[in-house]
Amino acid sequence: MSPRRSRLLAPAIAVAAVAALSLAPTATSALTRASVLDRAAGKSTPASCAKPTGQEPDSSQKYELTSGDLERSYVLRLPEGYDRRDDWPLILAFHGRGSTGVEVEGFSELSDLPAVVAYPDGAIGTGSGYRKAWQGAPYEAPGVDDVAFTTDLLAAIEADHCIDTTRVYATGKSNGAGLAALLACQLPDTFAAVAPVAPALYPGARTGCAEAPPTPILEIHGVADATIPYAGDADRDLPAIPEWVQGWAEHNGCTGSTTRTRRDVETTRWTGCDQDAEVQHVAVAGGGHVWPGGDIYSGGGHVTHTIESATVIWDFFSRHRLTSEG
Repeated sequence: MSPRRSRLLAPAIAVAAVAALSLAPTATSALTRASVLDRAAGKSTPASCAKPTGQEPDSSQKYELTSGDLERSYVLRLPEGYDRRDDWPLILAFHGRGSTGVEVEGFSELSDLPAVVAYPDGAIGTGSGYRKAWQGAPYEAPGVDDVAFTTDLLAAIEADHCIDTTRVYATGKSNGAGLAALLACQLPDTFAAVAPVAPALYPGARTGCAEAPPTPILEIHGVADATIPYAGDADRDLPAIPEWVQGWAEHNGCTGSTTRTRRDVETTRWTGCDQDAEVQHVAVAGGGHVWPGGDIYSGGGHVTHTIESATVIWDFFSRHRLTSEG
């Protein structure tokens, strides 16, 4: 895990980094691995959750909140055994344009992880169709501040649930992944790491990134993605994905990299980064605009099962947390 600064000044925790990335362990093994890391860090057994909630463990429930004078909604997943811990990690998962939080929960398998997971819904954007969208794209909802909504969402969840605020993470697909990338730049001391999948990296999703502090980034992308091309799209001002990831590695001050290939998946990892803010890129040969490893439809094109995106993301997130020290 990589120590970084927490916005809530949580106690600093120094933990040795996990050396190897497993491509397809189970969610149960991820839970065991997290417990081992906690013990290695000298953490005591967590207390039971003392914040009452009407939601049962191992369940998903829809909530609403007001943000920016708009009624917004999200689905919240509480893991099995939620009531037995007071320090659960929190993952925000943002849907793509025209999708919903319910759909992301259905195909992503993130709800199988040992974490609280929130699946928010975007506001109705512009362009053809009555489709929900997120800030950072040309079709975003006019006047809607999704960065502020994210802050409001986190405040609502953390007020009523047992969340470890040093382990808050963001992921998403396509337009939602673009928002996750934007949050790395706009709220860097809120998220311990972000993991965009097939991100729509329009200029609006890259605002403020040059000034942002180092942030751990994992990017997953299909090389044959026809919606958000891997090679970029000059007409839409979308960058080539390898160049964008390399740019983050340089921004984070990374000094070394390793690449390995397993069947149709090539994984590059940059290390020796400032504040241990590693960067990782997973490229799927022939992969489409999809959530790799998913068993339910998530977009057009080939879906690899060499990896499970939820597992790769969890392995990455588990190596990073915020601390009170910059």
